[in-house]
Amino acid sequence: MRTTAAVLGLLTFASLTACGGDEQTTPPDPSGRTFVSTSVEGDPIPGGGPLVLGFTDTGRLSVEAGCNQGSADVDLSEGKVVAGPLAMTLMACPGEAAGADAWVAALLDAQPNWTLGGDTLTLTTPTGSVTLTDEKVARPDRPVVGTTWTVTALISPDAVTTTAALERTAPQLLIAGDGSASGFTGCNRMTGTADVRQSSILFGPWATTRMACPPDVSEVERAVLAALTGETGYSVHSDSLRLVNSDGVGLTLRAS
Repeated sequence: MRTTAAVLGLLTFASLTACGGDEQTTPPDPSGRTFVSTSVEGDPIPGGGPLVLGFTDTGRLSVEAGCNQGSADVDLSEGKVVAGPLAMTLMACPGEAAGADAWVAALLDAQPNWTLGGDTLTLTTPTGSVTLTDEKVARPDRPVVGTTWTVTALISPDAVTTTAALERTAPQLLIAGDGSASGFTGCNRMTGTADVRQSSILFGPWATTRMACPPDVSEVERAVLAALTGETGYSVHSDSLRLVNSDGVGLTLRAS
């Protein structure tokens, strides 16, 4: 009986040891995170990028490489980025950046292998690789107050657009710690007040200089001032600020 008990004990221990050896750790998962490219081997991103990949929605991928923003269904289960058809915005992009969308499409068509270690995501294809870093590390959120923000696009209820006049004039906004605000409409200097709240900003009346502007620049000025009137909601993501009021009019801005 003692021998039988000893044998059973050894078998039980061996069984437990075998089960413990079969335990597998869950592989890293990029879900819920956004990554920014820090290096590219192979064909460079036209216009310099960077490539921004977002996995913040389950089963969805957002992508941008310096031109339009896109999104698609995505499957990461087999160690590859397998994306469905991309839905893209339709902004015209200047210079070499106009080729960024085609570069992104080619990368996703190649169904790159992906690996994730800590804050570093690596995509590998037969012709190159892209190394990306978690956006919270590479580009932490900038403070609304004390940052000089440059307008990059105009938001209407129907679209997000940019124009040659907007890119040429680069309107700016600066909110100071004492509640004063200043900036540039694209033609005239402006001064006013801004009360920054938890999710909105209340802009006071603006005083502007009175320079005459070309028609296309005047259109930019009107759009900027309309977006910065009264109470407008805001959100900050990395170095980007988005302002949209209750009428659906707003701006996207980038930290200078």
